[in-house]
Amino acid sequence: MATKNNSDQTGDLFEDDNKNNSQNSDNEIKGSNTVKDPDDWTTGKEPMTGAQHSYLKTLSEEADEPLDESLNKADASKKIDELQHKTGRGVDND
Repeated sequence: MATKNNSDQTGDLFEDDNKNNSQNSDNEIKGSNTVKDPDDWTTGKEPMTGAQHSYLKTLSEEADEPLDESLNKADASKKIDELQHKTGRGVDND
């Protein structure tokens, strides 16, 4: 019994993925979910993580702002971004 060679068909399966994942000028992968808006996170409404709490505590102290202990994961992420810009910590200074 002869077997059919599927090697040509296999390459076609990944062709669209490769097109969608091509890199743009900012070196981000198109079609990638590595950078997602916190409002779109499926776990965004869960309580902030221990790491987020710890980093927010540090940033809040440096920014001389009170720490909101009730933030969820998504809001904590946004607050971290805000405080990083305010304090200059974690922000590239190109």
